[in-house]
Amino acid sequence: MRMATIASGSSGNCTYIGTRDTHILIDAGISLKRITEGLQKLDLTPDEIDAVFITHEHTDHISALPMIAKHFGLPVYATAGTAGGIRKADTAGVIDTYCIHVLDCTEEIRVGDLTVRPFPIPHDAAEPVAYRVEKRSADRTKSVAVATDLGCYDDRILSMLTGLDAMVLEANHDVRMLQVGPYPYKLKQRILSDSGHLSNDMAGELLCRILHDDLKAVLLGHLSDKNNLPELAYETVRVEVELSPLPYHGDDFAIEVAPRYELSRIIDL
Repeated sequence: MRMATIASGSSGNCTYIGTRDTHILIDAGISLKRITEGLQKLDLTPDEIDAVFITHEHTDHISALPMIAKHFGLPVYATAGTAGGIRKADTAGVIDTYCIHVLDCTEEIRVGDLTVRPFPIPHDAAEPVAYRVEKRSADRTKSVAVATDLGCYDDRILSMLTGLDAMVLEANHDVRMLQVGPYPYKLKQRILSDSGHLSNDMAGELLCRILHDDLKAVLLGHLSDKNNLPELAYETVRVEVELSPLPYHGDDFAIEVAPRYELSRIIDL
């Protein structure tokens, strides 16, 4: 099983998760050209993708869907609320209704040898979800998750992020940079709200709640280009781990910042 972000940030998001036989994308919020270029670095082509799973209908998560539908007709999975938002955004009517498979947050979706488990998250979208993806076998289950665009977290979310081998975790903004930055007051309040985005500090706190000995890698994702810096996100999360009462140090785990415009390190599990 392997995972990599093809792009991650407020300007566009797309994550690859796959095995030797099955390949999926979580979100498609960049151009098809950039997705294709990212897949080429993974020795894949878009027609080898088995399905696309969408977290929510904001542009930085769905912008490539019309071109994907037009050229490849890949199955797209989304909640009912997100599917409605996708169709509303598709003003040209390119996305075939039959490409969209409406999922229920209580169900598991099997795609090849992967099991995809959606779970609700708090964000200002129609019906947003995060995803846990598992490769189950007789001896061991490997699991990864993509958890971005959530303003807060609770025990239910933590339970879905427990026992992971790797994850993409939102570290959207530094609170002080956001407060003194150029955004209008109303937008700042939206980002800081419980239906906004996780700050660097909150990402570190969340990570401390789910750390365990077998966690292999954490990619900090969905960074704001105006209210954060990669070095600041990394150091804030690392220090949260370092200062926690846990028996871990900040350097015990591979914590990295997912690149905004390029393929991340490929995490092989």
